[in-house]
Amino acid sequence: MANKPPLIFGIIGCKCPECRKGRIFQQKGLFPLKTLLKMNDKCPNCGAKLVGESNNGPGINYALTTILLFLNILWYYPIFGMSYLDNSIFYFLGASVTVVILMQPILMRFSRSIYLYILMAIKE
Repeated sequence: MANKPPLIFGIIGCKCPECRKGRIFQQKGLFPLKTLLKMNDKCPNCGAKLVGESNNGPGINYALTTILLFLNILWYYPIFGMSYLDNSIFYFLGASVTVVILMQPILMRFSRSIYLYILMAIKE
């Protein structure tokens, strides 16, 4: 299909890997969390098959979670500072774990979206 949106917008917007216009997930928002990861069987726009396996993307979710955990230092250190002489390392770990837990629904969706984009590129 011609006139596809850019790849990065397709991944971030959780759009179909083929046409980058149809939604991968059945619900648009994150809530309710119970149905957060329900995917469409086929793209509503182009009809491409979206569901390959029942549990796709857990390795990518682990990688994204780990990256986010370590990227938290970019905002934590300039605001609060960190030293090995006091308990600031433990405060940093607590803040990082909290951010990762709060971001987990978004990370789970992104990991499935990235997995589908990788899987579709391999199949071609």
